[in-house]
Amino acid sequence: MNILLIDDDMLVTTALKTILETDPSIHVIGTGCSGLDALSLYPRLMPDILLMDIRMKEMNGLDAAAQILKQHPDARILLLTTFSDDEYIVKALKLGTKGYLLKQDYANLIPALKAVYSGQTVFGSEIISRIPELLQKEKHFDYGTYGIGEKELAIIRAVADGLSNREIADTMFLGEGTVRNYISVILEKLQLRDRTQLAIFYYQNL
Repeated sequence: MNILLIDDDMLVTTALKTILETDPSIHVIGTGCSGLDALSLYPRLMPDILLMDIRMKEMNGLDAAAQILKQHPDARILLLTTFSDDEYIVKALKLGTKGYLLKQDYANLIPALKAVYSGQTVFGSEIISRIPELLQKEKHFDYGTYGIGEKELAIIRAVADGLSNREIADTMFLGEGTVRNYISVILEKLQLRDRTQLAIFYYQNL
């Protein structure tokens, strides 16, 4: 399993590299200290997993993750931070990263990497316990603040219900191309990548 490690604290980077390489199946193939390093190194090294800090100078990990996922939708990105911040957690969920762990949770780091490598999404125990509270906070989400109108909201609900573009078009008496255009505009407004993220976003904000 090849890991690209990005953290702006060299002591942390060294410690993490040492911890990870106690497992013979894990190889740290590159390190960097900013989101810009991640953008540069990821396409060159194409790691199995990008393990990245969030708060960094020049470019933070969330912004770097967003750009990498735009270019490489299948990228496995595991965020590692000392900050259990509500805004970070929600944004990480919306971006489609593969997990969010606290640096203090060293014991679960290697199991988390193996879980991500096998296709799972992981969150540290402290973060998991807070997700229901975060979703509850989003209960009265206002789509209007994103410029989402009633027809667009109806399309979002239909996507979340699993309807295809053809089925949405038939239900709402629209052309299939029109539905595709609506969905493209909605994804851009909400800064989401695809229909799956749109459905997840809808249910997270019920």
